[in-house]
Amino acid sequence: MHTEKEPIDDPADRLRQAGRVRMPLHRRIIVEQGTLLLSLLKWTALAAIVGVLVGASTALFLTLLTRGIDFMNRYPYYFLLLPVALFLSSLLVQRLAPQAEGHGTEKVIWALHKQEGRIDPKVVPVKLLATIITIASGGSAGKEGPCAQIGAGLASVFANLMRLSPYDRKKLVICGIAGGFAGVFGTPVAGALFAVEVLFLGQLLYDVLYPSFVAGVVAYHVTTRLGIHYFHHTITFVPALDELVFLKVLLSGLFFGVIALIMILLLEAIEGLFKKWRIWKPWKAATGGVLLVALVFAIGQSYLGLGLSGLEQAVQGRGLPTGAFFWKSLTTAITLGSGGSGGILTPVFFIGAAAGDLWGQLMSMDRGTFAAIGMMAVLAGATNTPIAASVMAIELFGPALASYAAVACVTCFLITGHRSVYPSQIIGVAKSESIQVDLESEIGEVIQVRRIARPKKLLFFLSNLYHRLRTLLG
Repeated sequence: MHTEKEPIDDPADRLRQAGRVRMPLHRRIIVEQGTLLLSLLKWTALAAIVGVLVGASTALFLTLLTRGIDFMNRYPYYFLLLPVALFLSSLLVQRLAPQAEGHGTEKVIWALHKQEGRIDPKVVPVKLLATIITIASGGSAGKEGPCAQIGAGLASVFANLMRLSPYDRKKLVICGIAGGFAGVFGTPVAGALFAVEVLFLGQLLYDVLYPSFVAGVVAYHVTTRLGIHYFHHTITFVPALDELVFLKVLLSGLFFGVIALIMILLLEAIEGLFKKWRIWKPWKAATGGVLLVALVFAIGQSYLGLGLSGLEQAVQGRGLPTGAFFWKSLTTAITLGSGGSGGILTPVFFIGAAAGDLWGQLMSMDRGTFAAIGMMAVLAGATNTPIAASVMAIELFGPALASYAAVACVTCFLITGHRSVYPSQIIGVAKSESIQVDLESEIGEVIQVRRIARPKKLLFFLSNLYHRLRTLLG
């Protein structure tokens, strides 16, 4: 019996019918790989130039900041100048460059999402001077935000001079973030990852990954050549990862998530209170300085400034007071919420280290080890950057801490929820399939989160697990 054969599906026939001609393999390789090579060369050159600019500006800023802090520390009651210093810092920003307001990285994220990476050139000198005034006088703020904003500002100016497209300008500004982060903390790999991870919650910008690495590595080498030294402390005592230790690390991630959440909510609450106060912004900053002076007489000077000595004390296992994480959160919230200038990550490190020190004490574990884990975990939860934080743990404390830090970072990241110290972050994915949240919206604009009930799946899972156990046990 004769049967017709089914026609063979020929891809070439489909292409001809669509009016397209298959490109020969050799020509396709020449076009594709040749284009990629040219793009690689282009972005190597552009990112390297940005890395040099950011590295040099970061070294200048850190040198001036160190000298300013050393000068002020000659006087035991230097913190009494906080009201005047915060007033001047806020006045500089308001009169000369309003875009320099806040804690640096947040404004860069906002500019990338809202202004195609355009940053006013005046931000660079104004941010540098305002931050030095704030931190040197005792304001609790960080040094990474100004470096990221200064670096991003220089990258934006350079992109405009080169007449690059808006898309390329945004890529260069992200390289500025990477260079600023790497140059401040001495972590080039984590700096690059942070820059491509911090813009969106749950998404990595792979198209900017290569130039970010180039900018971060170049900026790091420039700052080291210019005499900047970094804090690196190899953790030598790391317990074997057995079931009990793993459980304690997992639970520590939950604890650090609560700490990060408290810090974020405190920042939001105090900033909201100052925003509702209808007076001139420099007077708000002066009021914040008065509050900080009052706190110094109540709790001491340990929670002013960068807090690097307390940070090193915790990581070295020498302990911190029980409530150190809360007091540092409070002084940071007042400094930045009232109008002081500076970053947020250095205080985040202190808060995480203090929380880790407390957890190590409660669990009868090595306090220095958990202080290091806490630093990275709270960073991951507060900024929604668990990958960058996990890699940073390796760069700062050595590979032995990697598995512990990764577990704590991801756990803290999940527990913090859809919140961040950077309200301009865009939500790319929900942190759980059981939560409905407004995707593609800014974290600061989220006003409602809904729980999606999934009782059948949970009951089915438990029932299936029960029957499997019964079968295995006979």
